[in-house]
Order: sequence, then C-alpha cells, then structure tokens
Amino acid sequence: MEQSVIQPEKMELVVVTHVVDAITFWAQNVTDKINEKINVMLTEKCPSAPILMGRPSSHKVYGARYSEDKCWYRCTVQQQSEDKFCILYIDYGNTEIVSRSDLVELPEELQTTGLAKKYRFWGFHVSSEQDSPLFLQGKSFLHNMIHGKKLRVHKKSVCFDGTILVEAFQGNLDIVNLQECPGLWPSRNTPGELDTLGSSLGCMPKLRPIFSDQKPQIIKEQKTSVALQPLEKLNVDQEPLTEIQSSKTDANAQQVCSQDIEQVPNETESELQMMREVINAKDMQIKKLKEEGSAIQQYASLLGQQLEEAKLELQMLKESYKKTKETEHNHPTTIANRISQLAKKVDSLRKLRESSACSYDEDHLLESITIIMNYRISVPLSSERLDLAWNAYDQTLENLRGCQTMVEVESLVNVRNEARGALLAAVDDFLQEVDKLPINERLHRLKEVASSLTAIFSSVMLGEQTEECSFEKFCEWKEHKQQKIKNVRKATDEALLALSSWATRLSKFSYLMEKTSLTEEDVADGVEEILMNADKALCEELSTESSEQDDQGRKVVISAFNKAMQGIQRELSMLNAIRQKYEHNTQFKQEIQQWQIGPPKADELFAVKKRIRSLRSQLRWKLVEVSCLEEAEELDLPEILKKKEEIAETRNALFQEISHEKKQYIMLCDLMKRGFPELPMIYPDADINGYMRSAGLLMKSLDRDMFDADPMRELSGRRPLLSTDFQGQKIVLKCYAVDEESEAKMLEQAAHYHRAQQQSPATTVPLLALFCGKSDPLAYVMVPHYSNGSLRAIQRSSPLSFSEIRKVMKGVALGLQGLHAASLTHASLHPNNVFAIGREKGIVGDYDFTKTPEQRVSDSGMVAGSISLVAPELKQGQLPSPASDMYAFGGLMLWLHVPDFNGSLESERQNVEFCGSGLDAKLHKLLSKLLISSTRLSAPEALKEDYFISVDV
Repeated sequence: MEQSVIQPEKMELVVVTHVVDAITFWAQNVTDKINEKINVMLTEKCPSAPILMGRPSSHKVYGARYSEDKCWYRCTVQQQSEDKFCILYIDYGNTEIVSRSDLVELPEELQTTGLAKKYRFWGFHVSSEQDSPLFLQGKSFLHNMIHGKKLRVHKKSVCFDGTILVEAFQGNLDIVNLQECPGLWPSRNTPGELDTLGSSLGCMPKLRPIFSDQKPQIIKEQKTSVALQPLEKLNVDQEPLTEIQSSKTDANAQQVCSQDIEQVPNETESELQMMREVINAKDMQIKKLKEEGSAIQQYASLLGQQLEEAKLELQMLKESYKKTKETEHNHPTTIANRISQLAKKVDSLRKLRESSACSYDEDHLLESITIIMNYRISVPLSSERLDLAWNAYDQTLENLRGCQTMVEVESLVNVRNEARGALLAAVDDFLQEVDKLPINERLHRLKEVASSLTAIFSSVMLGEQTEECSFEKFCEWKEHKQQKIKNVRKATDEALLALSSWATRLSKFSYLMEKTSLTEEDVADGVEEILMNADKALCEELSTESSEQDDQGRKVVISAFNKAMQGIQRELSMLNAIRQKYEHNTQFKQEIQQWQIGPPKADELFAVKKRIRSLRSQLRWKLVEVSCLEEAEELDLPEILKKKEEIAETRNALFQEISHEKKQYIMLCDLMKRGFPELPMIYPDADINGYMRSAGLLMKSLDRDMFDADPMRELSGRRPLLSTDFQGQKIVLKCYAVDEESEAKMLEQAAHYHRAQQQSPATTVPLLALFCGKSDPLAYVMVPHYSNGSLRAIQRSSPLSFSEIRKVMKGVALGLQGLHAASLTHASLHPNNVFAIGREKGIVGDYDFTKTPEQRVSDSGMVAGSISLVAPELKQGQLPSPASDMYAFGGLMLWLHVPDFNGSLESERQNVEFCGSGLDAKLHKLLSKLLISSTRLSAPEALKEDYFISVDV
C-alpha cells in the first residue's frame, strides 16, 4: 500500500505506558518533564493526606497506593461497589480495584489532567470477544513490541471518547504496516465504524518500572538484575540495546551512590568499635585491680595462719626453756617477750587488713565513678528537633486564637495541620529513639549508686567545701596510694617470713638437738636483726593502715565524691526530663490520632440541644394537661397521678440531657485548649466562648419552668429563694432581678467566685449552675440546700459547743483564705451566710453577685446579736477589704462564745468589756488581734494562732 511521506514536525514522540488490546495503548509525551515533580509531590503529600470519605466525584483526581510497588499515583474513580473502587491511573492508563483505605484526597496543585493519553491505530478495529485466542495473541504481540518503548505517532483523528487515532512508527518500522500480517487482525474498517467502537477495561498489568526515589526500602536493598532477551526480539535499529546501555549507566550511578552511602555507617561503626575497645580496656583494668586485691587478701590470710603456727611453736619453745636447767642468763626470756609482743602486733595487723574500711570506701567510690562515666545516656538527637516542632505548633495555635474571620481561620487551620503533621513525625522519631535507650535501668542503677555513696560517706563530707578536681586526679591518687600500701605490706611479709624461718630453726634445735647438726650459734645468729626488722615493718604498716587520710588525700576523696554526686543528680534530672517528655508526647500522639480522619465537631452538642428542646416542649404540654385535668369539674385522680408520673420522668430525662450537654461543653472546651482553638469560630451557635467566660457555670438550656420548686418564705429577704430537686440533690434557686448590663456584671462576679471556690472546694459554698429565665427578667443561681445549717439557725435550736465552734470557725478561716488569695472580698459574712455542716465543718456562703462589695457591706444583715460586723474603717468611708472580712470573722467568733455581748468594740480602752467574759486565754489573744489591734490579722496569720493550731479540719 502506498503511503504519503509524513513531515517530521507533525510527528509526536511518546513512550508507551500501558497496552489495552491489539490496537489500543496509553502513552506519555516524552517532552513532558513534570512527571518527576508530580512523583515527588505525591510521595510528600499522600502519606499524611486524609482518606477518601463518602462517595467520590468522577471529575476529581485522587491519590491511590498501587498494589504491586506500594507507591502513590494519581487516579480517577470509574466505578464504586460498596467499599471497593475501580480506578484509572491517569498518568499511565492502567486500571485497578482498590479499597477505601488506599484512596486519599489530593490538594489543588495535583488536580490537573493526566500525563497519559489513549491512542488507537488508525484504520483498525478489534474483535469484541476478549477471551478469543486471536484477541489475546494480538494484545500480547503488541505488548512485547511497544510497551515501555518510544514511538513516533502521527495524529489522524480523535474519537468521541477522547481516544486519538494515530499512525505509529518505531525507529524505521511502520507498526501499522506490520499489523497487516494475516491472522492477527481482521480487515480495516471505515472511520465511521471506528468511532462507534468502545474500549474495554482489559487486564491490569504492572503500572511501570518503579522510580528509584519511590521504591520501598526492601526493594531498594535488593540487587539489580538484568534479564537477557532472545536475540530475535531485538529490532534492527537496536533501540532496545540503547535502552539497556542507558539502564546499565543508571545502575552504575546508583551503585556508586550506594557505595558513598555505605561509607557513612562504616565510619560510624568504626567509631563505635573504638569506643567499645576503650570501655573494655577500662573494664579489664578494674577487673585486674579487683583480682590483685583478692590475691593480697588471700596472701594475708595465709601469712596469718603461718604466724599462728609460729606463735604456737614459740609458745612451745618458751615452755621447753622453762623445763631446761640451762637458764643461767635471761637472753631466751627477753626474746620470748619480744616475740610475744610481735605476735600481738601481727594479730592487730591482721584485723586491720581484714577491715580496711577506708580502702573499701575509696574502692567503692572508684567503681561508682566508672559506672557514672562509662554508661551515661545523653539527650536524644531528635529532642531538639522535637522542641522546634512544638514551638512551631504552639505558634500556629496562638495565631488561631487571635484570628477574627472565617477566611483567616481556614488558612490558619491548614497551617496548623501542616505543623501538626511535622510535629507527629518528630514525635515518632523521638519515641523510637527513646525506646532504644535503657532509661529505666539507668535510673535504677544511678539511684543505687547514689544511695550507697551517701550511706558510706558521712554527712560531714557532704557539707565540706573543696576545690573541684577531675576524676582522673582521684584515680591517679588512688593508684599511688595502692602502690604505697602494696610496698609496705611486701616489706612486712618479708620480715615476718624471716622471723618464721628463724622460729623453725629454733624449734628443730629445741626438740631435736641429738639428731640435728644445728648449734646454738646457728640459732642465735642474726636474731636481733630479724626481730628488729619484723618489729619495724609491723609498726610501719600498723601506722600506715590505722592512720587517717592526710588533708590532701581527704580533699581529693571529698572532691571526687561531690563531683560524682553532682554528676548523678544531673543525669537523674536529665533522665527524668526525658521520661516525662516521652510520656507527654505519647499522650499527645494518642490524642491526635483519633482526629486524623477529621477535626472534632459539635454535632453531638447540637443533637443534645435538639433533644432538650423536644423534652422541654413535652414537659410544657404535660404540665398544661395536668392543669386542665385539675381544673375540670370532675377530677380524674388516677389520670392526674399518671400524668404527674410522666412529668417526673420527662423532667428527669430533661435534666440528664442537660447534664450530657454540660459534658459536651467541657469536652469541647478541653479540645479548644489542647489544639483546636478554632472551634468557637467554626460553631458560633454553640457559644463555647460564653460557656468558658462563665467558668462553666452558664447553662442556657435551663429555665425556671423546668423545676417543681417551692418558695422558701422564711429565708427569702430582698430576693426570693426557691427549694427544689436537681438530679437527686436538694438545691436552692436564688433569684436576682437583672437587666442586660447587670446580667453581664453578675456573670463576671459569679465566674470569679466559682474559680476561687474550685481552688478550696471544701470550705466555700459551690455554685452548681447559673441561668437566666426565658419568660421573666430574672437570673437564677443554683446552690446546695443546707437545711437548718446556718449559724443563726443552729444557735437558735442547739448552740455549738466550744470545741465545735473552734472546728467550724477554722473551716471559715480557710474559706476566707481561699477567697482572699483570689483577690476577692466577701463583704457579706454574717450568721445567715456561714454554715456548719455536721456541726463540725465550717463553710463560707456565697454572696449577692449583682452588688459590689460596698453595697453588700452596707446591708442591714451585717450583725450578730448586738455585735456589728462592719469594721470601723468602713464606717469612716474606706472600701471593703480582706481586713474588713477578718473583722467580721472576729465578730462572729465573739458572738458564738458570748451570744449576749452588748458592749462596744470601737476603741482599745473598751477592750475590758469582753476581757471579763471568761474567755479562754488563746481565744482572747486571737480576738484582740482581730477586733481591737490596729494591725489586724490576715486569714493565714489567724490560722497560725495557738487557738487553731491543734484543730484538724
């Protein structure tokens, strides 16, 4: 068939990435250079990208992990069946079925068209029977011919599905002409028929050769092998040979690179080996010193035995000389006395050698120094990178807390997520490095060494100040001392050995005179020198062994000991810091892992609020039904009781949901503090900031009509009090008339009190909740109900004893101490606002949060009997203060002990009015400092007075 000549500029050079059938294939343009850039971005983004959730979009590009090489590639989803997805790799053309866990979302910069295009030979069509031998033979033939190779294609037309119809050339070979061989393809079809053909998914061959930078580690470590192809498969233009040579060149480059990389661990291994050899040499030196000490001890024991034998022989010699008649002169008696004295010195020396406490202490110190120096654990290398990652992450959180608009929130959240990903990577590196360190074993060993050193060396040594010296100086001093002792002991052993030899000769002379050739001259020869040498050697060693260290040696030992203890403390502190850091980062990793799929949401809070609205509507309707039944002409008591039971059940369910709502607020506030400060901006309807500003008090879902409350007329003064039940607890609702401005001030004061109360919860009345009425202009504060628990009620019915007063008022002082520490002035301390729980536990009540301290202190209720609880300085126009609270505290103390007191406390001259009331001396002293003295006691100072010292609260 005659063909027209094609101009080179109309040709396109492509590389085949996938073969679909005998005439269809996918290929990439060779001139397109962005493939490597896409591969690098996929490797960086995909491992930390969110997993695909919900139904995928057919117009969106996703990342998928290919099953054969476990690397990431771009794809589009063609079809979904439950959690299985049929995907098309858009950069290569092959298809695969993957699970949801292998698909991730990709950022906008990767949402581009695929690099691979679909091509089909112009003028051909293929049989629709894909299982036929001709179809498979043609596909296999084309795959072996062009897969992974470069083609020059000439575009002829484009099908409706985007498939490009081309003429293809490989080298000088026209592939279209080659395919006209009989038995491979049917005859050509017209272009119209080609446009109606569809392309099947075909099989799923390997994606492509794996790039070196995307290979898994186990594949990188395998040796590269080249499979030899049969000669007849090579084309005449030798293009495959060129590719093989290029591959060899790449392989050689990789081999050189791998050799360079292998040099680094080899050098590190050499350094480690040198360090091990140094440590082993030190250990051998210590072992040698221990063996020498053991040998010296054994030798000393042997000498002791020999001296005992010599002593026995000398004793026998002494007895024999007593029996003999040849004792004209006293020379033998003098020798015996001297030998007896030497025996006593030998006995003392043996005991000193056995004890040698000072030497043991120094040996133990030397061993401890070896442990401290040779087995230290340094700060992990990843710790510094972890600190930098934490600083960057904390900065992103600070930026989020300060943002004002949702546009800023979205960009800052993305920055925070990137910083969190980097932090998690740094955390993983740190945890893995710490897991390899024997931290617990090292901590235990250092504590043992510190304990033993502290027990051995006296507290005097710990307090002494010496110049710092190195461990090397101590080791040199120790070695010099050991050598000196060794020389002295050697001289002693030699002198005693000479004495033992002389005693042996004397024994032979005494008992075997008729059988031995020894004479008196032989026995007496050199005895004076032998005795003098032995005595001198024994005295010198006894002096050396028993003498204390000289000043220089003592300073060296103390300095080494102090430095060892400092080194132990530094390393213990460092190891404890590493362990705490490990625990903190482990907890952080566990907390963050649950939000890997997506950030926390307030859906559960909104669901709870919806259930609360529904239950509230049901409660209102049931209340209306009961009201109608009660107003009916004929009362239906069973139906009324049934409705009331339903109301009680609905009310309990409503309160449970409100409790669940509070738990959700606590959880969201905690998440907001720990890493998600954007939650209030994302969910403004939840009003998380309002809940946090109120310190967790404000509960907007509560309302007055939810409670079955009874008025407390006997206790209601300027504001009404209501008694009711809430979640099984008897409570009091305090009602305050507020407007918009006073409501904000009241909420601020209540939150301040609530925070202070949480610091000392046992001595101040807790606030359970705060809410504003939806149908009335009232604010309600919920507190526990202490029935008949106020001081006024108790003193009316059954007054407290003196011991009970002391316990109750110490609790009140502790409550005031907590409030004053939080910069709060109570200014409303009176008998109705102090409670005695169980007649032993004193609790300070809350106060009117709608009033200022100046307004509260001017209340007419600030009296106890006839005693005014308003401090004198307040009457002079000064502002309430913690000191004025302590005056009221003193007034209550006086009223409890002297209820009918009617004197004046305005001046020191009238101090005698309560001095003559028979008060205890300690109480009188306390009241004087609270009520009369110009320098009034504070709450902490009052608690230190003798009156309260022996009281346990």
